[in-house]
Amino acid sequence: MLHVVHHPGYVVATERTGTFPHDKYALVMQALGKSGAAMRVHTPDVMPREWLEAVHDPAYVDEVIGCAVPEAKQRRIGFAIDERISRRSQLSPGGTWLAAKLALQHGYAANSAGGSHHALADTGAGYCVFNDLALAANRLIEEGSASRILILDLDVHQGDGTAALTAGRGDIFTLSIHAEKNFPARKARSSLDVGLPDGTGDTGYLDALAGSLPMALNHFGPDLILLQAGVDPHADDKLGRLSLTDEGLAARDRFVAAEARLRGVPLASTLGGGYGADREAVAWRHARTILTLSAAIAAGAAA
Repeated sequence: MLHVVHHPGYVVATERTGTFPHDKYALVMQALGKSGAAMRVHTPDVMPREWLEAVHDPAYVDEVIGCAVPEAKQRRIGFAIDERISRRSQLSPGGTWLAAKLALQHGYAANSAGGSHHALADTGAGYCVFNDLALAANRLIEEGSASRILILDLDVHQGDGTAALTAGRGDIFTLSIHAEKNFPARKARSSLDVGLPDGTGDTGYLDALAGSLPMALNHFGPDLILLQAGVDPHADDKLGRLSLTDEGLAARDRFVAAEARLRGVPLASTLGGGYGADREAVAWRHARTILTLSAAIAAGAAA
């Protein structure tokens, strides 16, 4: 059984066209439904304000909740913050937290949104408003649901916000594998960064993953993995600079699931980046990642 966290509030209809696909979350759920996989959908609540303010500057939380984000910050985010996007930005961290709770129970669960890894303490950036990865990790640890969390970021862009918000914490390990020359221009320092050259394909990417993830897992010994499962390393992605194929992405996801399964570590995934004019193709990439992770974890449990 695939456990997916989704909320109708994730989907924001807009007449404006732009790079960020506000309808992607609905298209991903449609793709999962068409796959025929046995699936249970869980509905999240908004992340309570006290937990938002545990990671983000309370003044910035006020700006987002009150839909009063300054123009300069909205430009840095990449879209305007109205009531619908403000609500989605509060729901998405709640969804990542819920996916993690479900993963602890079932071995794997997915949030059909999230992965907002560029958001910093006092501002959003790069289509990210609140950092659901850092927020969920902090809450899970503070509530006693987990004691050591590895945030694995496989988006084509470095998880700079996540790295900055969790810097110095001994209970959170951040591993980012990304295109070195891609956004952001100024990288933060993760616990472990693996920057790849432009054009890296399946073999080079999988070698980098195999050379870093097992080592991080063995060294850190997490009891939960939060995965930023961006599909923008794909060769056809509008904002990517890497060259993974569909099979390369699937091999990436199978490897991550196998390493988690080998150690008995629950895995929760978030959507992350994926961009292109063919939005259904992008949605199917996200759906295939969720299905691949779920199938690989289930196969291990059945073995």
